[in-house]
Amino acid sequence: MIRSIYIRVVLTFLGSVIAGTVISFFVSTWIFEDKLNQNAQINLRNFGQDVVQIYKTLPLREADLYVSGMKQLNSYHIRIYEASGQFESYGKLNGHKSAAVTSEQLKKVLAGGVVQDTRDGIATVILGLPLKTEMGTKAMFLETLSPPSATFVVKWGLIFAISSLMTGSLLILVASVYLVRPIKKLTQATKRIAAGDFNVKLNIKQTTEIGTLARSFEEMMHDLKQLEQMRREFVTNVSHEVQSPLTSISGYASALKQVNLSEQERNRYLDIIISEAKRMSKMSDSLLKLSLLESQSQQLRLNSLSLDEQIRRVIVALQPQWSARNIHFELDLENVKVTADHDQLNQVWTNIIGNSIKFSKDGGMIKVRIEEDFKNVTVRISDTGIGIPLEDQKRIFDRFFKADRSHSRKYDGSGMGLAIVKQIVSLHQGDIGVESEPGQGTTFIITLPIHPPTDS
Repeated sequence: MIRSIYIRVVLTFLGSVIAGTVISFFVSTWIFEDKLNQNAQINLRNFGQDVVQIYKTLPLREADLYVSGMKQLNSYHIRIYEASGQFESYGKLNGHKSAAVTSEQLKKVLAGGVVQDTRDGIATVILGLPLKTEMGTKAMFLETLSPPSATFVVKWGLIFAISSLMTGSLLILVASVYLVRPIKKLTQATKRIAAGDFNVKLNIKQTTEIGTLARSFEEMMHDLKQLEQMRREFVTNVSHEVQSPLTSISGYASALKQVNLSEQERNRYLDIIISEAKRMSKMSDSLLKLSLLESQSQQLRLNSLSLDEQIRRVIVALQPQWSARNIHFELDLENVKVTADHDQLNQVWTNIIGNSIKFSKDGGMIKVRIEEDFKNVTVRISDTGIGIPLEDQKRIFDRFFKADRSHSRKYDGSGMGLAIVKQIVSLHQGDIGVESEPGQGTTFIITLPIHPPTDS
C-alpha cells in the first residue's frame, strides 16, 4: 500500500493523463473515421477514373508503363486482373497486406460493375473498376495503403500524447511539492505538539482547504497552549494552597507535643489546626463543585423564582459580615421573575456580594440594581472597595487566581468563588463581566435570560 500522499498524487495524475489521452485519441478517431473514409473513397475513385482514362487513351503497353511510374502509387496499390484470375501489380505494398479479392467481386467488375468496400481501420478502402483495353475488358482493383492524411493524424496523436504526458508529469511533480509541503508542515507540527512544544509557526498562507485546515490547526494549537498553561498553573496553585494549611497543621500539631505547653496555648493551637482543616475542606468542596459544574454532570433544577426577593434574602443572610463593618446597601430592585436553579443562583449572589463586603472599606456602600428588558435581566453589583487592576480583570474568573496578591493573607479565600460563579452563569446561558479601577471600587454585571433555552 502506498502511504505517501505525494506519490499518490503523482500516480493519480499520471494515470489520469494516460487514460484521458488514450480515451481522447480513440474517441476522436471514432468520430472522424467516417469522414476520413469518405475522403479516402472520393480520392480513390478520382484516381481510379484517371487510370481508366489513361487506358482508354493510350495503347496497353504505354499505359502500363505510364501507370507504373505514377507518384500516386506511394499511397495506392493497383492490381489489374485478367479473366483467368491472373493479375499485374503496380505500387509497393511496403509491408502492407493486400486486401483479398473474391471471385464474385472479380466477376462483377469484369461484367462492367463497380465494387467498393471499406475495411476496418482509418481510410482503408478498396475499389474495383472495369478497365477496357484493346485486349478486352479487365478488372482493376485499387486500394489505399496508409494515406498521408491518416499517417499524419496517427503520428500527430502519438506525439501529442507523449508530449502531454511528459509535460504534465513535470508540472505535477513540481505542483505536488507545493501541495504536499503544507501537509508535511502540519505533520511535523503535530509531532512537536505531541512532544509538548506549542511554539510552532506554520506560515501557511494558502486560501484553499489546506489553508483553512492550517488556520484551524493554529487555533487549536493556541487553545492547547493556553490549556497546558492553565493546567500547570492549576497544579502549582493547588500545591501552594494545600501546602500552606498542611504546613500550619503539621507545625502546630508538633507544638502540641510539648510537655510544658499552657492550656491557653494548647487551645489556640487546636483552634488554628481546626481552622486550617476547615479551609482545606472548603477548598476541596469548591474544587469538587467546580469540577461537577464544568463537566455538566450536575443538572440544573430550573424553577420560576423571584430574583429580587432572592437577592434580598442573601443580603439578610450576610448581615453579620456587613453590619459589623458598618457597610450600607443601596437597593434598586425591580420585581423580576426568572427561570433558574434556585440553589446555584443563590451561590452566585452569595459569592459576589460576599466579595463586595470583603473588599469594601469600613463604612462603605454597596449598590445592587436590577434591570429587565424583553428577554434578559441584568444585575449590577457595585462596591467602593479596593478595585481590581486592569491586567488582572481578565483572569479573576480563573480558579485559584487572587487579584490582591499583596493582601492575600488579609483577605481569606481560595480564589475559587468567581470561577464557580462564572460556570453557574454560563450553565444558565448567561454572561458575567466586570468593571473596575484600583481604589475606585468594582462593578460586577450579570446578565441572565429570563427563560433560558433547554436542551431537547
